[in-house]
Amino acid sequence: MMPDPISAFRLDGKTALVTGARREIGRAIALGLAGQGARVAVHHLGNDEETRDAAEVVATMAAGGAEGRAFAADFATDDGAADLARDVLAAFGQVDILVINASIELVEPWTEITHARFDRQINVNLRSTMDLFQALIPPMEARGWGRVVTIGSVQQTLPHPGMLVYAGAKAAQHNWALNLARQCAGKGVTVNNLAPGIIATARNRDQLAAAGEELRQKVPVGRLGRPDDLVGAAMLLCSDAGSYINGISLMVDGGRSVGL
Repeated sequence: MMPDPISAFRLDGKTALVTGARREIGRAIALGLAGQGARVAVHHLGNDEETRDAAEVVATMAAGGAEGRAFAADFATDDGAADLARDVLAAFGQVDILVINASIELVEPWTEITHARFDRQINVNLRSTMDLFQALIPPMEARGWGRVVTIGSVQQTLPHPGMLVYAGAKAAQHNWALNLARQCAGKGVTVNNLAPGIIATARNRDQLAAAGEELRQKVPVGRLGRPDDLVGAAMLLCSDAGSYINGISLMVDGGRSVGL
């Protein structure tokens, strides 16, 4: 019988938490995981719009025969991420796959960054990550299997001048992934970073409207990315198919990071 390498991508019996999963990249990855058999916790901020979006993601999973549930948490608050971990564990019993996708970016000159705006970005982009790591990775280690994927950014190495805090947070998150990759892999948990390039999302709408063609010309494959372009890479890093991949930063950017 011929081997079936695709079977290693199956996630039956696994539970995943995807933060910021109500639309765009997070939504695409959450649906991809569900399509491979995982139960998926769909995190969202909790306002009316995000609640509706998350409900639609869960409904899409159900229509495809997958199990999903929406969970609201505001990572800008002191206990948002810890409360999310507690709620997901109470509902599903365990988390085997953690995808850190939720983030915010506030564009402004670095000389005008206030403490309040700095703290908000650090809380959402970094402190929440630490809280989720501390709550969810040790149980993965105890079970001997886990996958952690941080969603980085091309800005971790090519920082935008108007996003000093966001770019710095992404660089720090990448550093954390490398650090934990060395510490956790011997216990069956891999930690990797998945870094998108220029992806056509609502967050980037204004930038793409103003300079979309100029940005496209910087991408060797000749087009901007789509949220679905991240799914294949995420499936690899979240499954047994990627069990020997640990501590990498996988750029999904059409070759932009190698330059023109």
